[in-house]
Amino acid sequence: MKNLLAILLFVLLDALGDVFVTKGMKQVGEVSTLQPRQLLNLVRRALSNPFLGLGVLSLTGSFALYLALLSWADLSFVLPMTAPSYVLASLGAKYFLQEKINTLRWIGTIFICMGVALISAS
Repeated sequence: MKNLLAILLFVLLDALGDVFVTKGMKQVGEVSTLQPRQLLNLVRRALSNPFLGLGVLSLTGSFALYLALLSWADLSFVLPMTAPSYVLASLGAKYFLQEKINTLRWIGTIFICMGVALISAS
């Protein structure tokens, strides 16, 4: 039971982290140069962006849960069980980030879900 709860929390935090980091970086701006002064300005904007902060916090939490999961179960079990984070991140991209996701991407997402179901059944 603790594995299932940890997996669900991982999936949620991982997807939220990806969506928040994306939102934050879209607000911070494109990394288009490697010049130190401009990179420093970019880092300043990034450090003050709340979405980026929430994203890093969420991804840190998901990584801590991932480590815990690996201490309890085999990688061949844990990794497929965390795949639904891709589905949740795609939904977040569509509804929170307003991304247009084409049919082929949704079909790929469905294949991921079917693969997870097959692995989980074994």
